[in-house]
Amino acid sequence: MGMEGRFHSVKLLEEKCKGCTNCIKRCPTEAIRVREGKAVINAARCIDCGECVRTCENHAKTIIANSIDDLKNYDYTIALPAPALYSQLGRASGPDEVVWALQEIGFDAVCDVSFGADIVTECTRRHLISHPKPRPVISAACPAVVRLIQVRYPNLISHVARVESPMYAAARVARVEAAEKLGIAGDRIGVFFISPCAAKVTAVIAPLGSESSCVDGAISISDIYGELMTELGRGRSARPMHRGSNLGFAWANSSGELKALGLHNVLAVDGIHNVLGLLEEVDNGRLAGVDYIEALACPAGCVGGPATVENPFVARARMIEISKAVEADSAEALSEARRLVDERGTDFFALQGELTALSGLEIDPRLEVAIAKMSELERVLARLPGLDCGACGSPTCRAHAEDVVCGNASEVDCVFKLREAMEEVAEELLRLAKTDLPSLQRRNDK
Repeated sequence: MGMEGRFHSVKLLEEKCKGCTNCIKRCPTEAIRVREGKAVINAARCIDCGECVRTCENHAKTIIANSIDDLKNYDYTIALPAPALYSQLGRASGPDEVVWALQEIGFDAVCDVSFGADIVTECTRRHLISHPKPRPVISAACPAVVRLIQVRYPNLISHVARVESPMYAAARVARVEAAEKLGIAGDRIGVFFISPCAAKVTAVIAPLGSESSCVDGAISISDIYGELMTELGRGRSARPMHRGSNLGFAWANSSGELKALGLHNVLAVDGIHNVLGLLEEVDNGRLAGVDYIEALACPAGCVGGPATVENPFVARARMIEISKAVEADSAEALSEARRLVDERGTDFFALQGELTALSGLEIDPRLEVAIAKMSELERVLARLPGLDCGACGSPTCRAHAEDVVCGNASEVDCVFKLREAMEEVAEELLRLAKTDLPSLQRRNDK
C-alpha cells in the first residue's frame, strides 16, 4: 500500500536505477525525485500512469501484477482481455484464435472487454441526457486520468462521468452470468483483466470511488505475451461469453470512444502531458461549450500502454483491421448491450462510490503553516537559476524550492547554488590568506 493506504502497481527496482533523472522530467504529477543517486517515488502523488515505466531506459520501473499461477486459487476463471490485446499478437491472429489461446493457457472462459465498451457507450449516452450539467463531461474510462483529476484538479471531479470503465462493465456481466449458469459461489469465480497499462492494474486492486472490486486480478499483456504466442498459429478458435461490436473494439485506439458515441461537440486527447494541458483549459473554464472529453493517458490510446509490446502505431493499424473483421456481428453485440443496460439498469454499471480529492500536492495540512511555507517557497525560488535542469534531483526549480521548504532537500543541492557557495568560501579563504593574523605577527616579532 502507498501513502494514505493507496495501492500502486508501479514499483521502483532500486538495484537497476542509475539516478539518470529521465523519469523525474516526465512524471505528470512530479511524484519522483532522485535522492542519493536513486529515484524515490512519492506515493501520495503517483497516479500509476506508467510514464516512468515507458521513459526509464534502465528498466528500473516495473508494473506489479498478477500471474497465471494465481488462477489456481479459484474454481472457475474468466479472462477479460482488453481490446488492445488483439493488436499485439500479429496479423494472423484473429479474435477467436486469441480467445482459444487464453483458454489453453488456463482460463475457463473469456468475456471481451470490447463488449463492456458497448455497454459503457450506451450508459454514457444516457448519462449525458440525465446530467445536462456541468460541461464538459470527462470520460472515466482511463483510471490514470481520473487519478490525475483527483490529485491535481479536484475542482473537476464533478465533471467525471458516473459510468464504470469497460473493464468493470464486462466483469459485472461475466461474473453474474457465470454464477447463475454454473451455480458456483461468486467468491470461487476468479475474474482477471488482461491489462495494457499500470493504471488499470491499480484500478483492479484499488477501484475508483469504491472499497471493493468485482475484478480479482490483472495480468499485464507483456507478462502473458510469450505464453499466448506459443499457443497461437495452430488454427483453432473459440467464441467468448460475449463479443463486442466493431465500435467496442475501436475503444483501444484514441478517439475510439467518441466514434462509438457518435456525438458532435466532443474532444479526444491522448498522452498524459497532452491531457494535462487540456485539463488546465477545462479547469480555467475555457471549454464549457464542449459536451464530452475522451482523455487517455497513453499515446495513441490503450494500444500504446506501458504493459504492451508492440509499436503503438503498428498496433493502432491492426486494431482498425480487427474492428472491420468483427463488423458483421456488431448489430447483435450492440443490441445485446442495450438489452443488458435496460435489464440491469444504468446504476448496475455506474461508479459505485464517490470520487474524492486525493491529497498529493499540499505543502502542509495546516493552513497557516502552508501559507508561511508558500511565502518561503517563493523566496527560495527567486534565488534559484530557473533552468529546470533536474540536476538537483527535483524536476523543476519550483519543485526543488518546495522540497527545500518541506525539509526534503537543501538549497545547495542545486549545482549552481553550490558553486556560488563554494565561490563565496573560496573568496573568504583568499581574503583570510591575505590578512595578517595578529598572533602570527607577534610570534614573528619575537
